[in-house]
Amino acid sequence: MKALLIGADRLGNIPHTLTEYGIKDYTHWTGRKKGMRNFEIPTETDMIIVFYDFIEHNITQIVKEKAKQNKIPCVFSRRACSDLVKQLNNCSGCKLNKMQ
Repeated sequence: MKALLIGADRLGNIPHTLTEYGIKDYTHWTGRKKGMRNFEIPTETDMIIVFYDFIEHNITQIVKEKAKQNKIPCVFSRRACSDLVKQLNNCSGCKLNKMQ
């Protein structure tokens, strides 16, 4: 599964958490610059994860709209592994394989 991560300057332990959910490939954008408003979602993106506490404010709405247009599940989380796990577990449109 491939994810687009938007927000957070540094990911810390988040890649390890993503691996536990079967997300082995990801693209990370910091989302702090106004130029991000014109972004295009990379092809073959299966889901989008937005770390809303480290992002330029208007990008959240733009990401939400683009994800909906492309029918890609979008998860909004704080940049904390505990919150990310909670949001991934609650994602009804995500096709995640939680590794035990």
